[in-house]
Amino acid sequence: MAQFAVPSAFILIGLIVGFALEKFIDRQIKLVSVETEAEEQPLTVKIILLHSLNNLAFTWFLLAGCFAAHLSSSLKSDASHVIETILIIIALLSITIFLARLSSSFVTLFGQKSQVVSASLISNLVKFIVYILGLLIILQTVGVEITPILTTLGVGGLALALAVQDTLSNLFAGLYLIISQQLRTEDYVKLETGQEGHVIDINWRSTTIKDIYNNIIVIPNSKLSSVIFTNYHLPVKELVLSIDIGVSYTNNLEHVERVTLAVATEVMQEIAPELTINEPFIRYHTLGDYSINLTVFMRLNEFLDRRLAKHIFIKKLHEKYQAEKIEIPNPSRDIYIKEGLDKLQTMSI
Repeated sequence: MAQFAVPSAFILIGLIVGFALEKFIDRQIKLVSVETEAEEQPLTVKIILLHSLNNLAFTWFLLAGCFAAHLSSSLKSDASHVIETILIIIALLSITIFLARLSSSFVTLFGQKSQVVSASLISNLVKFIVYILGLLIILQTVGVEITPILTTLGVGGLALALAVQDTLSNLFAGLYLIISQQLRTEDYVKLETGQEGHVIDINWRSTTIKDIYNNIIVIPNSKLSSVIFTNYHLPVKELVLSIDIGVSYTNNLEHVERVTLAVATEVMQEIAPELTINEPFIRYHTLGDYSINLTVFMRLNEFLDRRLAKHIFIKKLHEKYQAEKIEIPNPSRDIYIKEGLDKLQTMSI
């Protein structure tokens, strides 16, 4: 029994230290999660490290205790070699998991800062590559020749590519959309089929869009890469809102212009005060059947502001036109009805 006392002590110390450290990491993750949800903070290096170490710190200290116990024990060479190989495999596997989590999270962090890289497709691809490299290193460590495996995978990969053409088509279409920077997470897009919303994610198969009603729209990447869509966040989020108006021929157009611009400026002060350096303007463009038509142009911060801006502008403009006696005409027609040979009756509608 005495020969097992020291190895058991090492294992027990590894268990206790690993358990204590794991509890500390869990508390830190909970605190960071609460702060992140309250302040809506993006990923940070601290958050990445905590989540990458989650459930692995305990494994590493337990492995350290097992290695120390193994070195202090007097097992036979065959049993010692088997135990040592198992411990090395577990250690390499845990390191691979840690590096996969770390690299994937850093790619996500880079994507949040640059708004170029997808938080799902690229990060998952990086994680997959790390796992493959880790598996090959483990096989090489335990003495398995990886050259024949790579050759077999190459030949089998060609056959697999033919079997999953649609999947690969979606994968490469998603990569193309990201690399070309035509589509980024958080961009507001509108498809030619009418769907519109914010891009939530681009994964290996599809792109997820959330519309203004909080509904999720899932579009295969291969279809999205071939459809016509408008990205309202490129090249910048700012946009010009245009609103068409018709006023009566009896109005003074200079007066109409002054009143309309005053209302548009007031709306910009309320919706986008930082853009008021770009003053709104109007352009008369049509002498219609019953009205003179003009268009008001004003700058807004982003596409979603246009609904609120139109709502406020129409309310304020209607009130101001009524106060200034500016007439917005209703459609009208003069109809002449001939009665007999010499009477003509006129009726307006």
